[in-house]
Amino acid sequence: MTPTSAEIKAKALEIGFTSTGILPAERLGAAEGRLIEWLSRGYHGSMAWMEREPEKRADPRLLMPGCRSVIVCTLNYFTPHEHPDAALHGKISRYAWGDDYHDVLRAKFRELLDWIRSECPQVEGKICVDTAPFMDKAWAERAGLGWIGKHTNLITREVGSWVFIGSLLVDVELSYDAPVPEDHCGTCRACIDACPTAAIVEPYVLDASRCISYATIELRDEVLPPEIAENLNGWIYGCDICQEVCPWNRFQTPSPEAGFQPRKGQTSLSPVDLETMEHPEYAERFRGSPIKRAKLTGLKRNANALNAQAKSQR
Repeated sequence: MTPTSAEIKAKALEIGFTSTGILPAERLGAAEGRLIEWLSRGYHGSMAWMEREPEKRADPRLLMPGCRSVIVCTLNYFTPHEHPDAALHGKISRYAWGDDYHDVLRAKFRELLDWIRSECPQVEGKICVDTAPFMDKAWAERAGLGWIGKHTNLITREVGSWVFIGSLLVDVELSYDAPVPEDHCGTCRACIDACPTAAIVEPYVLDASRCISYATIELRDEVLPPEIAENLNGWIYGCDICQEVCPWNRFQTPSPEAGFQPRKGQTSLSPVDLETMEHPEYAERFRGSPIKRAKLTGLKRNANALNAQAKSQR
């Protein structure tokens, strides 16, 4: 017998997820329209994969034939550590301090799916954690787990914006949530005003090509664009400025997930050490870490920019 939605939510909480919403599998019309408009403006930069099959991103039934329900979960990743004050340290975005979140979330979703199948063996499911063509934030917002803030991150009332999002698509009908859409950003402009590269071009719209996170992680150019390199503010991998200034993160709460604790207690990297790092050391140091996304060439490029900035300020 298929577990009830209440039982699934209880199990998700037991597994360690922070919150869960369950919705019918249907097309995200408005979100799809916003995505297409965003792509048409070129705000995705060099992330060409985002242009492929936008209709699949908006309809889980195209992603998984037979899908009837979407189980959306968040996972708090906040840990109460800080970046060092020393000038010769490159700051790492908080999400990348610990183990790769893809692995952590997938393991929890596999546990949830295995449990559902233990109750109802014929259930088929598909796990979506960031890498699938799936609009995680849009589904989380529709499920009432939070709202997409002006910085374009999901904000939750319970723990702020330091959350990962993933979904489990299943081919069975469940009872569904019917949340009232909400937006609690109000007139606040903290994230917009704090962004050093003006990447938030208007409320709720991010131009990735201006974003420090995009440039230091996704961009494959040999040299960072001058407008990024001159405004790194000490970031070597990612950037958290828009979240750090968000008033809703006064509700941030330490995550119970041990895998999100900083590896070796480090929340930064030495730009000087990175410049001379060889691939074997890189592979060992960042195995199972989100930081491998930037590749060694990207980390060296970012380190060069920080080192050049430090020299110019002496």
